[in-house]
Amino acid sequence: MLEVAEICRRHGAAYCAQQRLRPSQQRALRDIQACRTAYFGGHLKQCDHCGRQVYAYHSCRNRHCPKCHADQTERWLAQQQTRLLPCNYFLVTFTLPAELRPLAFANQKKVYGLLMRSAAAALQKLALDPRYLGGRLGALAVLHTWTRAMLYHPHVHMLVIGGGLSADGKEWLPAKHATYLMPVEALSEIFRAKFCAALKKAGLLNQVPRPVWQKDWVVHCKAAGQGRQVLNYLARYIFRVAVSNSRLERFENGQVTFRYRDNRSQQLHRVTLPAQKFIYRFLLHVLPRGCAKVRYYGIWSPTCRKQLEQARTLLSTSTTTNAVDSAPNTPPTEQALQSAPARCPLCGIGQLLLVEVLPPQPKVPP
Repeated sequence: MLEVAEICRRHGAAYCAQQRLRPSQQRALRDIQACRTAYFGGHLKQCDHCGRQVYAYHSCRNRHCPKCHADQTERWLAQQQTRLLPCNYFLVTFTLPAELRPLAFANQKKVYGLLMRSAAAALQKLALDPRYLGGRLGALAVLHTWTRAMLYHPHVHMLVIGGGLSADGKEWLPAKHATYLMPVEALSEIFRAKFCAALKKAGLLNQVPRPVWQKDWVVHCKAAGQGRQVLNYLARYIFRVAVSNSRLERFENGQVTFRYRDNRSQQLHRVTLPAQKFIYRFLLHVLPRGCAKVRYYGIWSPTCRKQLEQARTLLSTSTTTNAVDSAPNTPPTEQALQSAPARCPLCGIGQLLLVEVLPPQPKVPP
């Protein structure tokens, strides 16, 4: 299968020679090139039937690598599914206007945090209004910075509980309608005001063109059923960025072709870019070190476990649901898979047994 790593190995050095990369981009590019090579060490295994030896190299574990984190994604998804309340959910998406994208890219760690906090604060402000909810809700926020064509487009998806706790915590207040949470026009205005205030406090407001505060900001809200489908969607992007290896189609004559499906028309499109342009788009979405991609707000916050359990009690979760959810299938970790005997891929009869642990190489990766 064609991989992002192969493109980076063949054109990464030329790209770095022409561009000034941030430390996080340098690290991502280096790790992806060396992922599952001798640089990160690994294991040497031998078949107990045919005697052939097989090298199994470690993954880089960089959160931007398309080949890593499958097991971590499954564990995260299983954990979040146990925290779902038996009620309706909504998917709410907050998007930064195009005029703010240069500011966001230049101040990623700060602006991304402001984006997520402002969105959560806007949601909570309207949720406290008894016309819509009248209580404290909960939300899981996931930052995205890309379109399906890998263009820079910072926005945040929020899986929002369709209800909330009353002020005294003794009553569960469901959303007024199963398919309607709150008016997006009002939510958009509050979000814009919250973000403006946040930029002013951060000392960044003078870098924003004034017309952006007069235009309508884009906020979408739609029903998400019991929340599981949205969780599945968000989980695919928690530990990866922009493009997966499965979407790459060709890499010929220095040109990379990848496909994507248009979200509105559901039509399949293909994009062909010079390899260095492809690397440029890919690295646009590498987050700075310490930037949290997933955050929890309201009763879904880690500091509000008692409130979340109180909500669960008020919703009268059945014993059956608890029994199913409390013991999710946790997939084996990468280390467990490496230590467990595997069938020999060469003879198909014997098992691969560990012969030697290969330490990481103390040198610059390819």
